[in-house]
Amino acid sequence: MRGIDTILFDLDGTLLPMDMNEFLKRYLHEVASAFADMSDQMKLITYLLESTQYMLNNDGAKTNSEVFAEKFSSMMNGQIDIYLERFERFYDEGYINLKNFVYPNPLVKKSVDILKTKRYKLVIATNPIFPLKAVIHRIMWANLNPSDFSYITSYEKNRFCKPNINFFFEVLDAIEKEAYHCLLVGNDVQEDLAGGKAGLSTYLITDHMINRNEETVVSTYVGDYNDFLKFAEKLPYID
Repeated sequence: MRGIDTILFDLDGTLLPMDMNEFLKRYLHEVASAFADMSDQMKLITYLLESTQYMLNNDGAKTNSEVFAEKFSSMMNGQIDIYLERFERFYDEGYINLKNFVYPNPLVKKSVDILKTKRYKLVIATNPIFPLKAVIHRIMWANLNPSDFSYITSYEKNRFCKPNINFFFEVLDAIEKEAYHCLLVGNDVQEDLAGGKAGLSTYLITDHMINRNEETVVSTYVGDYNDFLKFAEKLPYID
């Protein structure tokens, strides 16, 4: 851990424990309900998922939000402004209902508080497929304070998505850090551990681990929430 002074955290399934499949299911249900008066629900969900996949493959020429809007607009015959306005309202209203499907863990807050006290720079490096306000909601659902994080990824500001290695380089550039100064903490073998290819040290959280292809885990550290708390307690203070 010599030289590490910055901790990059994944959010969903890491700082905010959740069943990802259940959360996605409920998210799509809430979206469909919010747009019930404007569009066929199944068609809307299909367009939303296709636009999100298009965003996941962003080549960096535009922000993720611009890429999403471009694809969504092409399928909605150009009526994008009306839908984006409703999405803006949705993240202030219906999205809040998803709080009932996440499970904040006190060990997470304790670990973050310890790292903050030890003066580590803390970053939210969630996959930037949601607007900032949605990310802020989820940080708060984890019983954490958004102001504790010096940088928070979102679809408005970022141009790449995990597991694209350029996502990690983009974050490193934004926070003005070299990879060897950073530890990435996440629960997704395919998405988060890709940070190792960018030169970051990695810590795989196993409580809600996602390993789609049952790949061999290659991570600097591996442990559950309790292990990570002990890890944080042993870290040195930053001068």
